[in-house]
Amino acid sequence: MKYKRILLKLSGEALMGDKSYGIDPSRLEQYAQEIKKVASQGVQMAIVIGGGNIFRGGQSERIGIDRVQGDHMGMLATLINGMALQSALEKIGVFTRLLSAIPINQVCEPFIRRRAVRHLEKGRVVIFGAGTGNPYFTTDSAASLRAIEIEADVVLKGTRVDGIYTADPEKNPDAKRYVNVSFEEVFNKGLNVMDMTAFTLCKENNLPIVVFDMNIPGNLLKLVQGEEVGTLVTM
Repeated sequence: MKYKRILLKLSGEALMGDKSYGIDPSRLEQYAQEIKKVASQGVQMAIVIGGGNIFRGGQSERIGIDRVQGDHMGMLATLINGMALQSALEKIGVFTRLLSAIPINQVCEPFIRRRAVRHLEKGRVVIFGAGTGNPYFTTDSAASLRAIEIEADVVLKGTRVDGIYTADPEKNPDAKRYVNVSFEEVFNKGLNVMDMTAFTLCKENNLPIVVFDMNIPGNLLKLVQGEEVGTLVTM
C-alpha cells in the first residue's frame, strides 16, 4: 500500500445518489463496500463526511436562520450521515467508531485525538462528525484539521469528477485534467480544490491532497495501492 493512514473526505451530497435530498441506500452501500476493500488491506482509515444532503449551514441566512445556529444544524446533519455510514459499515463486518466534535454521549464518542489514533491502530474505521465543532468552518476544514491531528499520510477527497481540471469539466468540454499539480499552482490559477482555510492547512503542513471520483468502483483501492487515479496536489 502506498499510504498507511488516510483521511477520506466525502461530501454529504454524494450520499444523495440520484435523489434530490437525503440518503440513497444504494450509494451508501456502495461507499461502505469501497471502504471495506481498503480497510481489509490493513490501511488505517478515517472519514469526514459533509451534511449538505440534509442541511447546509452556509445557506441558513437565506431562510431566516442565524448563521451560527445554521452552522450548528449543519454539524448535526454530518452526524446523521456519520451514523448512517457507521451502520452500513458494521452491517458488512467493518468495526467503526463515530467521534463527534460536539459531545452527544448517547450517540457517539467525543473527539479526543489520542483515542482516535488508538482506534485507528486497532484497525477500526474512524468517522469524524460535527465538523470542527465551530461555526464558520466547513467540513473541508475539518478534514484537513483531523488529518493533521492524526498524522495521516494524505487527504483523499472523493467527488463526482475524476480530478482537478483547468475549468469546470461539466461546463467546458475542452477542460484538461491535471495529473499532478502544486499547491502554488492551485492558488495562483484559482483552481477549485477545497476552501481556502482547508487548503492552507494542508499546504502549511505539507499534507498531500488527492481529488478523485469516488463513484467509480475500485477507484479508492487503486489510489491507496499507488495507481494513478485523480489529481495529486503536493508541494
